[in-house]
Amino acid sequence: MSEKISVLLSDVTIKGDVVEKEKLITDSKIDGDITSENLVTHHGSKINGNISASNVVLGGASKGNINSDKISIKSTAEVEGVLNQKNLSVEEGAKLKIKTETY
Repeated sequence: MSEKISVLLSDVTIKGDVVEKEKLITDSKIDGDITSENLVTHHGSKINGNISASNVVLGGASKGNINSDKISIKSTAEVEGVLNQKNLSVEEGAKLKIKTETY
């Protein structure tokens, strides 16, 4: 059984919360909280809200708190907020204004 993937491209703007049971890939602007099993944001994405997901890969701008088992921050990311995670990886070049706590 293949996983379901929702893709939000760069021409999409969402005001409100986003809930995806499986995988969400976004390059869009989201003004609201995101709940997903897996979240991948690309370089053009701007998220203003809290993120709750099992696995998060951040490549774009994110402002808000993130709760996740595993957070990967790419070199293109700009992240601001409080991170709560089991595993955190950060690529060189990422711009961070964060507080982080590993649980």
